[in-house]
Formats: sequence, C-alpha cells, structure tokens
Amino acid sequence: MAGKDLQPSARPADSEKITINLGFVDLGQIDLLVRDGFYANRTDFIRTAIRNGLDRHGEAVKQSVARKRLSLGLTHYGRRELEAAVAAGETLDIQVLGLATIASDVTPELARAAISSVQVLGALHASAAVRAALADRTL
Repeated sequence: MAGKDLQPSARPADSEKITINLGFVDLGQIDLLVRDGFYANRTDFIRTAIRNGLDRHGEAVKQSVARKRLSLGLTHYGRRELEAAVAAGETLDIQVLGLATIASDVTPELARAAISSVQVLGALHASAAVRAALADRTL
C-alpha cells in the first residue's frame, strides 16, 4: 500500500527553509557575483549551486532511489488509508525522498498501529503528537 500523490489544492509549500554557515571569503565572493549581476541575490546563487551539484550526481541519486525503493516526490498518508492498512493486518514502511505528509486527523495510536517504519530524506510534515509516537520507528 503506497501513499497518494497530493492534490494541487492540498499541497503544502514547495520548499523547506534551511540555515547554512559560510566563511566570510565565500560569502564575499557570492556578494561580488550578486553585485556584478550574475545572480539576483544570495539565495539565487545558493539554489543554483545546489541544483548544479545535484545535476552532477543525478545518476547516483537515481540509482540510490531505485536500490532503496524510495518513493520520489510528494507523498500523503491519510486517515482512511492508514485505517485500511490496519484493517488488512498490514503495516506501512514509509520511504520517501521529498516530502511525506501524514494527515492532521491521524491519531498517534493509529500512526503506531499502521506504520512500522519511517525514512524520509527531505521533510516529514506530521503533527507533533504523531511525530512523537513514531520517534522510535524513524530512521
């Protein structure tokens, strides 16, 4: 049983905020490129650098996704889907590269009964109570 793709109207923000530390010289070089018009701002430079790095390692990422059987992209787990798994005597191994969401109406008890493991490379959006209930099952 796999998660459902999110409907466009139900999609959360398409990015996650991160914080990085850079040395002063690196930061100055980025600022120079921004000032000279190569990039709109620091964020534009950093996004471009990350995309270039991901492009360089694209084949390795594809092979790893296939080898580890990761679901790629946005995956949503709703209450009905988890209840169906429990009713069928099954448990889910959630393995996502991207964004995994667990619906807000999923109780911690249902999450523990339906989900045997969680591995998310990217972001997991779930209530604090569900996150706590699955803490020992999160890789």
